[in-house]
Amino acid sequence: MSYAFSYPVFLSNACSSGEGAEEMLFSNGGGAIFLWCRQTACLLLKANSELRAFYPTAVLPRQLSGDAVRVYVNSSSENLQYPVLFVVRQQKGVLSWQVPLIFRGLYQRTYNYQEVSRTLCPSEPTPETGPSDQIIFVDVASMAPFNIAYELLVTRLENFQLETNKAFNFTASPSQPQYFLYKFPQDVDSVIIKVVSDAVYPCSVVSVQDIVCPVYDLDHNVEFNGVYQSMTKQAAITVQRKDFPGEQFFVVFVIKPEDYACGGSVPSSIHGKLCWEVDLVAVFLYLSDLSRKDRRIVSKKYKIYFWNIITIAVFYALPVIQLVITYQTVRLGSASCCCAAFVLNLLFPFSAFNNILSNVGHMLLGFLFLLIVLRRDILHRRAMEMKDVYTLDYGIPKHFGLFYAMGIALMMEGVLSACYHVCPNYSNFQFDTSFMYMIAGLCMLKLYQTRHPDINASAYSAYASFAVVICLAVLGVVFGKNDMWFWVIFSMIHVLASLALSTQIYYMGRFKIDLGIFRRAAMVLYTDCIQQCSRPMYMDRMVLLIVGNLVNWSFAIFGLVYRPRDFASYILGIFICNLLLYLAFYIIMKLRSSEKLLPIPLFCIVATAVVWASALYFFFQTLSSWEETPAESREKNRPCILLGFFDDHDVWHFLSAAALFFSFLVLLTLDDDLDTVRRDKIPVF
Repeated sequence: MSYAFSYPVFLSNACSSGEGAEEMLFSNGGGAIFLWCRQTACLLLKANSELRAFYPTAVLPRQLSGDAVRVYVNSSSENLQYPVLFVVRQQKGVLSWQVPLIFRGLYQRTYNYQEVSRTLCPSEPTPETGPSDQIIFVDVASMAPFNIAYELLVTRLENFQLETNKAFNFTASPSQPQYFLYKFPQDVDSVIIKVVSDAVYPCSVVSVQDIVCPVYDLDHNVEFNGVYQSMTKQAAITVQRKDFPGEQFFVVFVIKPEDYACGGSVPSSIHGKLCWEVDLVAVFLYLSDLSRKDRRIVSKKYKIYFWNIITIAVFYALPVIQLVITYQTVRLGSASCCCAAFVLNLLFPFSAFNNILSNVGHMLLGFLFLLIVLRRDILHRRAMEMKDVYTLDYGIPKHFGLFYAMGIALMMEGVLSACYHVCPNYSNFQFDTSFMYMIAGLCMLKLYQTRHPDINASAYSAYASFAVVICLAVLGVVFGKNDMWFWVIFSMIHVLASLALSTQIYYMGRFKIDLGIFRRAAMVLYTDCIQQCSRPMYMDRMVLLIVGNLVNWSFAIFGLVYRPRDFASYILGIFICNLLLYLAFYIIMKLRSSEKLLPIPLFCIVATAVVWASALYFFFQTLSSWEETPAESREKNRPCILLGFFDDHDVWHFLSAAALFFSFLVLLTLDDDLDTVRRDKIPVF
């Protein structure tokens, strides 16, 4: 036979306003129940009773719209056969749990908790209760044949609503999850929820859920609603206003009872004892505006690439053209300072004019690529003006500034290659390679920008990096022949730059480079290489960066040992290898993510491979070499093979221009299959 008693209790506003504390005592059959009220704690119950069931009632004052109620319970009993059952009844829902609270892990392992606290789902006021009261019923029951002591505490959360750009810290545990409310301000369309934990473990889940009761805030149900991310030390979730009709949502934090789900250690049956019962996580959370809330800002950011490369092209090409014209008009009669194939065609004042004319392919195909990009840009703008849903919410965000910059770079490569071939020699070879560096760098930036449109490098920092590379190329031409000190310094710069860039890519731009970098690098090494070496936090990126660093370190060691004379080609080889590696990684990850290649990008990939293979065949048909004396170089000259005017090197120019054009088309069309896929379903890698 079980007993049930009800003790109605009304807590007035004065009780919770801090004007004094009140304690009430109820006794029945030797049991005792204490009621205590203060400013933040509205209800505290202690019992040591033989009663099988107890039902207290409380009316809680509601003073702030951002408030919520949290119920804390604690029982010293560890008897799993006779748990204490708690049921909280609200206006629109029921929340229940038992103490000890049991979680199940891998291999049917169990974790028991004597302390449990839950946040009650906020309810709207009704005409019957009035705007200032919130009624809840807390039912406590146990079938135990002996006395069980428990503690019940109901508190009001005054910091329940999160604020934009304001940090907030709290604690949570597996049995004490937390969730908070966020309301979109009027001028914010999108936010990023950034979560950072002081400790690498335990494994946690961050979830974004609509304002619906009940809130799924336990390990076994948090994945049933909304969008969620597992995390060890940090996480970030992008949330858009249009996805929530009420313009507000819950941010839920759940701590898992074991770390295996996040790649941590295996259960204690294999690796000894795990201590999770008392482990609390201190979490720091803040929300910030996402830059793409206004597409015009992002588009303007990428247009800077286009305008900057035009400026660079003018200021770089004009002195080169002036130098070439000056050389042609002021000649001292000696042709031995140039390594051109002089058995070829002389037209106008230029020797080997065929090598100059063959670069027109770069300019024509670069202009054609600009027209293709312009057409896509115009169609995209029209769709945006018509509020087309597939343009607004589906596919990779379209920003064409980098594509325009790539087209200009291809045209300028033709201009500067022609200038170099007026008088090819060791001193002006960097004319031919400078925009090759830019083309390779812009292609890598475009690949990265495709899946990370909001954290890509700015145009200013990107072009500043290219300027540093070109300066190193010039220094290499001057000092790279015999000076060992230059190769030592360059190799150190190369390795350190690879590590710094790898860190930035691995943490998606969230790793600051400052005086504290060494301490953070040590923490990263401990986190991803020692504590969880079996599975880093971002496995796919880690594999790419390990392979990329091995390739770059191999280049550095090769340069340090052999010190190649052709320093400009050496740097170009570094850029090309990194670009090919990144492109291969991108395509592999795309296929791994169950995405597909449409016929047009597939054709462009095949055409690119075939044309590049053919072009390289003619490139290695060495007809001249500035690494030798002009006399020795002319020994390799051969007659023309195309139309009696163009030689093997001219065919290389034609084919390489076509290969670059197809390569650009690959980047332009590679993700066309995602135009019908929602952006929140597109993976990032």
